[in-house]
Amino acid sequence: MNDVDDPEPERTQRGGARRVQRSGLPRWFRPVILYVLFAIAAYQMSGWLFHNLKGFLGLLFLAWLFSVTVEPVVDRLDRFGMRRGLAAGIVLFGLILLVIGFLSLFGALLAEQLAQLVTALPESLASVTQWANRTFDTDFSVNSDNLKVTPDTLRELAERFTPGVLGVVTSLFEVLFQLLTMLLFAFYMSAEGPALRRTVASWFPARQQRVISTVWEISVDKAGGYVVSRLILAAFSTVATGVFLVIFDVPYWLPLALWTGIVSQFVPTLGTYLAIGLPAIIAATAHPINGLWVVVFGTVYQQIENYLLHPRITARTVSIHPAMAFGSVIVGASLFGPVGALVSVPVIAVIQSLTETFGRRYELVPEIAGPPETEPPEADGDPGDTRRPDEGSGP
Repeated sequence: MNDVDDPEPERTQRGGARRVQRSGLPRWFRPVILYVLFAIAAYQMSGWLFHNLKGFLGLLFLAWLFSVTVEPVVDRLDRFGMRRGLAAGIVLFGLILLVIGFLSLFGALLAEQLAQLVTALPESLASVTQWANRTFDTDFSVNSDNLKVTPDTLRELAERFTPGVLGVVTSLFEVLFQLLTMLLFAFYMSAEGPALRRTVASWFPARQQRVISTVWEISVDKAGGYVVSRLILAAFSTVATGVFLVIFDVPYWLPLALWTGIVSQFVPTLGTYLAIGLPAIIAATAHPINGLWVVVFGTVYQQIENYLLHPRITARTVSIHPAMAFGSVIVGASLFGPVGALVSVPVIAVIQSLTETFGRRYELVPEIAGPPETEPPEADGDPGDTRRPDEGSGP
């Protein structure tokens, strides 16, 4: 009778079932689901932003690299009492005038020789291949007709890849706009560099401010020093190669010298071999022995650069392993295209310098360190004294 009249046990059982049902999902389950959904949304949003803004980000990297390259000159003018904005403007304007002066002196010759080089390159490859077959009894084959560049070929390529006059004009305006944008950002980064550093540092306490200052100085010093040293080495290589090619009467000496200087310094690991290969092929077209002399010159100059020029010019810059530099170029080109390939090695130089500055190394255990290096024992007395130490020196 109590079971029929009293509904409390049933309610109690239902309430307990509800409590058991609710306790089946832990309290942290719902927040974790929200965090996971938020992380997925943030990942998708960041990927979309990176995909659409990677061109602009690459342009910012290039502007930053340009600004830290001219930073030493701007700092020196600033120490002389000149306003920093005026100093940055003078440096940028001077570089623009330098480029305009070079193009006015050598622009026509460079364009003419470059056009002739592109047209003559297939015939040069075929001629060098035939000489190699005759000399070394090989059987290489190069169909120069497939590689030949004629005005009709250039016209077909232009019709295929350019959408008329409007497309060409639009492309030129895009390139000009990107160049002006890069120069504008480079100017502001150089002119407002110290103010920007103070603004960023003011958001952090004193301890972090010192870290930010150290990171900033290392970034400017290593990245700017790397670019400046490479530009100086490229200038030396260009001038030396140009003089050598003129002496040996190698055609198209100006574009070949520029090719050698730029590729040998800014393409890691393989740049040296790629740089000297093209001038050697062109020189061997007229006289095969000249191609050999070009290779000899490239080898000798590389040794002079490695042992004389490179240590003195790059004394303050960081030394990067060739494999790391080559890998960084591949990663930078994959992420940002040609701009990423240009800025990848300086960025790796900065990261390596920061790691060496703030990282910590430990002493290796004997199993990894290997056997210790043994040094020859030092004599305590006269090298000619053959007596045991316990015999004394006598009266």
